[in-house]
Amino acid sequence: MPTDHTVAGKSILQWQREYPILEDVVSVKEVFWINDKYNASSIDTLSIDENDVNDAEERWQRFAPYLAKVFVETQSMNGIIESPLVPIPHMQRYLEKKYQQPLPGKLWLKCDSHLPISGSIKARGGIYEVLKHAEDLLFKHKLLTAQDDYSILDTKKFKDFFSQYSIAVGSTGNLGLSIGVMSAKIGFNVTVHMSEDAKQWKKDLLREKGVTVIEHRSDYSKAVEEGRKQAETDPDCYFIDDENSKDLFLGYAVAAIRLKDQLDAAGVIVDKDHPLFVYLPCGVGGGPGGVAFGLKLIYGEHVHCFFAEPTHSPCMLLGLLTELHDQVSVQDFGIDNKTDADGLAVGRPSRFVGKVIESLLSGIFTIEDDELYILLHALSNSENIDLEPSALAGMLGTVKLHHTRVGQEYISANALEGSLENGTHIVWATGGSLVPREIMEDYYNKGLHLSTLKDSLTE
Repeated sequence: MPTDHTVAGKSILQWQREYPILEDVVSVKEVFWINDKYNASSIDTLSIDENDVNDAEERWQRFAPYLAKVFVETQSMNGIIESPLVPIPHMQRYLEKKYQQPLPGKLWLKCDSHLPISGSIKARGGIYEVLKHAEDLLFKHKLLTAQDDYSILDTKKFKDFFSQYSIAVGSTGNLGLSIGVMSAKIGFNVTVHMSEDAKQWKKDLLREKGVTVIEHRSDYSKAVEEGRKQAETDPDCYFIDDENSKDLFLGYAVAAIRLKDQLDAAGVIVDKDHPLFVYLPCGVGGGPGGVAFGLKLIYGEHVHCFFAEPTHSPCMLLGLLTELHDQVSVQDFGIDNKTDADGLAVGRPSRFVGKVIESLLSGIFTIEDDELYILLHALSNSENIDLEPSALAGMLGTVKLHHTRVGQEYISANALEGSLENGTHIVWATGGSLVPREIMEDYYNKGLHLSTLKDSLTE
């Protein structure tokens, strides 16, 4: 792109002189950025707090009897939507062999890819906000109290009530899937505006569930804009704003409470001598931002959260680095926002999330699409776990941390050298269990091809 192009009054060259890492970012090369504003204690100054997260968890509990009744896949957990936390030692050994370096600590996978109902992390925020909106309407019309058994919502009376109202959302796929399935089940009229990078099978599945899907020949931001426009013309239409929703954020943040329970049950200690590292794929920022916020509330300086973004869609990195947040897009820097990691194909980050996590986030690294497929293939082979490409974005986090100059600087700055052997590393798997088998086989075969090609080039 022309170097005299300006962003917020500065040329690209001026931005690159101020932040040299931008030269590689603009060239869509993989980078690892450490956040120099990181300050774990800053969480005490934020406008949302532990009480907000606890309130969200209590709401989840109130809806559990209803969810257990209408979604058979949640019955084993009594209506709680939660995913397994599993060790992945074979994948850890694969990474050690591939990079010819030891990776101290223990590697785990948080399988939000296998969350009930919609098979992605968006089941947390998306389903939560639909349920909160439903509860707000019922409370307003005095049709329900917090003391009631919410399983009564699965009746004609309540479905008829909800049919008077609509929900709209813009999505690249997984959020629309979560909101669409939940909204249709409870009785709302729901429209999902999908960007062109959304996978066809996700659109087809939504339509099977009775959801109206409107396709846009543009990216994620346009889909959100169209959803917002729809809601503005209808007073009974509620717009779920992935770019600026406190409720979505809190739905995700509850994951931290659940993760703590899982770590405690597994005998995993998190303290000064046993640090926790969490690697979260990032699109607009709501999911990873909410999880990171919840974890910082619980573990403070002992948890280190890193986001992972595609090299072609590093929107949160640009928003935080330039401090422009939602006032900058990847396209402003000449980056095309084209990636096979459809859930991460976002050109402009959430300002709300960026402002909340700008001093809580340890850093961000980017990853090429080809690497996502190679890691997808390796995880399937080593652990028999199948994920969609975007869910592999965080898999190289432990490699970046231990075996890059930037990672070593972070370790040193946070006095972590003596505790790395006791570290716990969690890769957050954000989606994949609902991917049709034939498509997953295509992903696997592409990973096999790319892995074989890469191996032949390095011999």
